[in-house]
Amino acid sequence: MAFAQPDRPRAHLPEPVPSPAVVTALRRGVCVFAEEEALLLTEAADSERELDVLVARRIAGEPLEHLLGWVQFCDMRIAVTPGVFVPRRRTEFLTGCAARSAPANPVVVDVCCGCGAVATVLAATLDGAEVYATDIDPVAVRCARLNLPPDRVFEGDLFEALPDSLRGRVDVLVANAPYVPSAAIGSMPREARCSEPRVALDGGEDGLDIHRRLAAEADRWLGPGGHLLIETAASQAPVAEKMLAHAGFRARTRFSDESDATVVVGDRR
Repeated sequence: MAFAQPDRPRAHLPEPVPSPAVVTALRRGVCVFAEEEALLLTEAADSERELDVLVARRIAGEPLEHLLGWVQFCDMRIAVTPGVFVPRRRTEFLTGCAARSAPANPVVVDVCCGCGAVATVLAATLDGAEVYATDIDPVAVRCARLNLPPDRVFEGDLFEALPDSLRGRVDVLVANAPYVPSAAIGSMPREARCSEPRVALDGGEDGLDIHRRLAAEADRWLGPGGHLLIETAASQAPVAEKMLAHAGFRARTRFSDESDATVVVGDRR
């Protein structure tokens, strides 16, 4: 992997100290965690001039992760580049559910992978795993190839770019597909709606357009006893469960109060 690595502190090196002026500027720019962000931006900058530019971009609303070039996810630093969806902390719950569903030496596919965070963590933590990822957005695919072996990341609409050799072999299909209803995009935080691609956010009228397609198409890719896991909002889970059941899966929902996360699981009968 070109970038993803455990997020460990650097030994015996003094941490950079952000100036009070940087902290104040970020706080005035409505950065809730101004002290923490100031420290990260100071560490990332190679000069005072570059720091000034980074702070100005952050105040203008760019995601912190795009400025740093990485996001901390499941105790790993995952490369994330401008124009790519930033994985949310809640999606760590989806990743954990996928890991617990996997058999020995699993075949795993991360659909709508974005920067490939879920696939990267599963590849690093599941012994003998054969992990693939796919996304429709070429910018996301380029970013995912920084975190995963490039020949395991495919550009295409859901399953269309996957090798035919995977049909009927996949043990775990995991998807953090877009699930924000179209009408709700405008009420999202500015840094999401202005800096992340709409294709990674917009799930259609009720937010479940892609999930319907996943439910309809997953069976031909899953092997016997395979699992489909999709992240949703809690309010969408009952509908998502019904669509998976209608597609022939044994469906159930898992919740995490700690992460404010919801995962709908479809077990292949």
